[in-house]
Amino acid sequence: MGDLESDFNLKVVLVSFKQCLNEEEEVLLDHYLAGWRGLVRFLNSLGAIFSFISKDVVTKVQVVERLRSSPQREHYSSLQSMVAYEVGNQLVDLERRSRHPDSGCRTVLRLHRALRWLQLFLEGLRTGPEDASTAVLCTDSYNASLAAYHPWVIRRAVTVAFCTLPTRRVFLEAMNVGSPEQAVEMLGEALPFIEHVYSVSQKLYAEHALLDLP
Repeated sequence: MGDLESDFNLKVVLVSFKQCLNEEEEVLLDHYLAGWRGLVRFLNSLGAIFSFISKDVVTKVQVVERLRSSPQREHYSSLQSMVAYEVGNQLVDLERRSRHPDSGCRTVLRLHRALRWLQLFLEGLRTGPEDASTAVLCTDSYNASLAAYHPWVIRRAVTVAFCTLPTRRVFLEAMNVGSPEQAVEMLGEALPFIEHVYSVSQKLYAEHALLDLP
């Protein structure tokens, strides 16, 4: 996974999430993972402050990659086929973690929740004024997504850490697509695709009562 440390470019994320859904609106896991690799590069480019999330994401991506290369890989080509296979064969711990602590359904759910946080934060960067507080944007996005799944100690540490975030301009320049204005334009292209993938995934998990997996 050394490629996760490479320079980030927002175009890579745009292409990955644009290709993530096929004509049947199935979430193709290879493209989903590629999109996450790009997002991890972005988090890593901003220093250690997001390491608590990026390290966990890397671990989750590796779990799904192993499933994609396992003898059962045909069942892990899309999110829909994975859910059907694991639920149908009772390979998901529905009430407490026991026999299947690293099921694909549980692992992708954690990525799904983190994607919501990043989507909200990037949307805040896109639409916020030039002098917008990134600490406020990030905290608001976190509170509306990941915070619900973290204990108080982690929530407190995370929100304190957000106070040291760089300016909005630094974030936009870290996207490596030109000027801050060009980065905002590229976000306008990328975020609808990320939102669509999130919505399709959310609906699928809700239909199978998988949104609260332990």
